[in-house]
Amino acid sequence: MDDASLPTVLAGPLLRRLTPDRLVLWLAASRPLAPTLALTPAGEATRRLPLDAHCRRVPLGRHAWLHLIDLPLETPLPTDTLVAYDLCVQEGERASGIADWAPHLLEADGALPTFVLAGRHHRLLHGSCRKPHHDGGDGLVRAEAWLAERRTAPEERPAWLLMTGDQVYADDVAGPMLVAIHALIRRLGLFDEPLEGAVVADSRALHGEAAHYYDRESLLPDVESSENLRERFFGGVRKPVFTSANARNHLATFAEVAAMYLLVWSPTPWELIEVATPALDDRHAALFAEQREVIERFVAGLPAAARLLARLPTLMIFDDHDITDDWNLTADWERTAYGHPFSRRIIGNALLGYLLFQGWGNDPERLAEPLAAAIEPLERAAAGDGWLDAAGWDALIRDLLRFEGWEYQVPGEPPLVVLDTRTRRWRSERSPRRPSGLMDWEALSDFQQALLHHRSVIIVSPAPMFGVKLIEVVQKLFTLAGKPLLVDAENWMAHRGAASVLLNIFRHSRTPGNYVILSGDVHYSFAYDIRIRQRRQGPRLWQITSSGIKNAFPDTLLDWFDRLNRWLYAPRSPLNWFTKRRRLAITPRDPDRAKAGERLWNGSGIGLVDFDDQGRPRAIRQLDARGFDVTFPPPAHEEG
Repeated sequence: MDDASLPTVLAGPLLRRLTPDRLVLWLAASRPLAPTLALTPAGEATRRLPLDAHCRRVPLGRHAWLHLIDLPLETPLPTDTLVAYDLCVQEGERASGIADWAPHLLEADGALPTFVLAGRHHRLLHGSCRKPHHDGGDGLVRAEAWLAERRTAPEERPAWLLMTGDQVYADDVAGPMLVAIHALIRRLGLFDEPLEGAVVADSRALHGEAAHYYDRESLLPDVESSENLRERFFGGVRKPVFTSANARNHLATFAEVAAMYLLVWSPTPWELIEVATPALDDRHAALFAEQREVIERFVAGLPAAARLLARLPTLMIFDDHDITDDWNLTADWERTAYGHPFSRRIIGNALLGYLLFQGWGNDPERLAEPLAAAIEPLERAAAGDGWLDAAGWDALIRDLLRFEGWEYQVPGEPPLVVLDTRTRRWRSERSPRRPSGLMDWEALSDFQQALLHHRSVIIVSPAPMFGVKLIEVVQKLFTLAGKPLLVDAENWMAHRGAASVLLNIFRHSRTPGNYVILSGDVHYSFAYDIRIRQRRQGPRLWQITSSGIKNAFPDTLLDWFDRLNRWLYAPRSPLNWFTKRRRLAITPRDPDRAKAGERLWNGSGIGLVDFDDQGRPRAIRQLDARGFDVTFPPPAHEEG
């Protein structure tokens, strides 16, 4: 297929790490481009900056190229000022801009998109867990509507959009989405790869007649080995590494991962494909039809989501579903997953997708080496027959799985410290089947160094550092029964050593500062005020959790957890003294829309936090996707 029949730009631009003297952007196109960036700060003349020398072009297929733009600016841009921009590309004889190739990114009146470089971290949007086939609203769409109401007020713009995990669900893909992924792979000619350890020999078979919709666990070599792997992996639970308890579809190939990102960030790829119903039994055909309706509503919101990502500088960090459910939960999990060639390839493909589509834009310099290593085999495939070399690809994955450096920091007031809680884990000393600590001792020591000598710090931890006590107890009980994977027993208190070091960091920090912890993961939202008991002067902490962007907890179950937690762990309850956090006074904030004293807010949306000049949260809100705001006012009294 000639790429002239395809739109020039497939997805983006996404604004990533922006500073007054450096702009990092992400773009996907159907061919390699040499774009020009036009910048117009309010009250100033337009600057036209060629990007050819500052753009890494990464081939994904015959008609798919990522453009990783890292532009230094000789003349810094002003802060706290609206900056309009256009991205111009050559279309035959003429140059075309955003109005031509992405009119959905324009304002309602046709104006170009704008961004603001905040002088301080005065306001942040944050959220996690965006699952396309969750039957609920999209928090990114809600955030875009909120932003559109304030489009001419630069002081209202959040400094960053923080996406704190599960930006995609590689392990839980709806049938219609997987069909769309395969259709897009064919339309763009995304690279093929050989597969070892699966029933099918290569990705071409997997993307065609052997797609195995809702049945991807059958890709393991045979029934007996599937049962053996399942037993080693999940203690007999029918939940293999590359399937999901919900959708039973798991992305496996690099092409599937790449197509998924294009489809969840842009409406344009959906215009290139048709989602035809595959051959399914009656039960799965009904599920497919049900999921199709939800996916269609998700696609209808993509223009708004794309507008948001084109206006707010965005930082990201992975959690498990970006790669696979329960990623690195236990030492046994790791040994089994990385010991099987197909599961190792699946995990590696998802991590490579994260590097190219998410990770690089957080800190291009820190990720320069793994990026260069990833580009090399992709360029060889582009120069050759469109197939990835199996040996070279596996070697790349082995190196990437050993890479340490996904965490990053963003200077500013207050500084941002974004944690990797997935790849540097503290394995249980008592049993390889027990949950690992979310960070090992060395990573926690690095974290402590990042906090020192700052009067305030904003910490991004994908999983809440301070969660709901009752839910953590339930997870502990399942762990003691040898079934940690049944309840995703991943919390900071699940590993004795990691919990002890974490609490000591806050109790004994040399700087008695203000620490705000932003988290997601759990599919409900809450806010806690935290202080150290018997310390008049010492750190003040706030745990603020917003989840999910497009996901939610089962309503009835969460209501019971909420009620029982309030009863069992009331301020004077003796049960508080059996928790690892007994030296902390934790006071929940009640959401203002609670009907019966609920402290956990359930519903898709996105968090919004305002900070005062000392880095303390001045206002905590949840922009609910149903169209209203939920506030978490300061508590009237202290609890336990």
